[in-house]
Amino acid sequence: MRHHPQNAVFTAIDTTDLDAAIALGKTLAPISGGLKLGKEFFTSHGPQGVMAVAGETTSLFLDLKFHDIPNTVAGGVRAAAKFIKPNMLTIHASGGPAMIRAAADASAEFDDARPWILAVTVLTSMDDEDLKAVGVNSAAEDQVLRLAELAQRNGADGVICSPREINALRQVCGPDFKLVVPGIRPAGSDHGDQKRVKTPIEALSDGASYLVIGRPITAATDPGAAAETIVGSLAA
Repeated sequence: MRHHPQNAVFTAIDTTDLDAAIALGKTLAPISGGLKLGKEFFTSHGPQGVMAVAGETTSLFLDLKFHDIPNTVAGGVRAAAKFIKPNMLTIHASGGPAMIRAAADASAEFDDARPWILAVTVLTSMDDEDLKAVGVNSAAEDQVLRLAELAQRNGADGVICSPREINALRQVCGPDFKLVVPGIRPAGSDHGDQKRVKTPIEALSDGASYLVIGRPITAATDPGAAAETIVGSLAA
């Protein structure tokens, strides 16, 4: 049985190297609140690889961003909940109300072991100009709020959002809606391809529920020490 996450930091392990991922998992699972594994790793190694890295007790954020017709997404949620048992599982809010509801209903079938359904709003690599390029003429924050409200109305437990939208989402969606926030960069670190970022302390102070931190930990010379520094700064 996976532990419910208490520590707010989920470490993102984004690699196709199974041995490296297993080593990172062993080092970082006891320090961070949980591990995040996504499409790159899952496509390379499947459920067996996920279990090799996270085991059966580490809190797990399985970031597969399901986006398909409602029946297919429901089936994907059921398969993940049955064979991997993640704590958190992602879908795309832009899949629409029926798809979101299908995912939420499929998750509910697993009672206390159900994964939280988290809807992706606007990817943190996208800004207003990127949205215009794909035909969305709203500002990024407006689109995030629109999709978050849609997700909440249709049974999602929370959303994945940029640090910069946390305050606005708390006002619109209330205190209990889960806000899981990538785009977290400790002060002085490289922003990489993330365009809308904040530090861990800033994001939690604004009202984030959980933080997803990848390269600032996993690409560090000593990933364990990097994780301890971040987690320790939040505890202080």
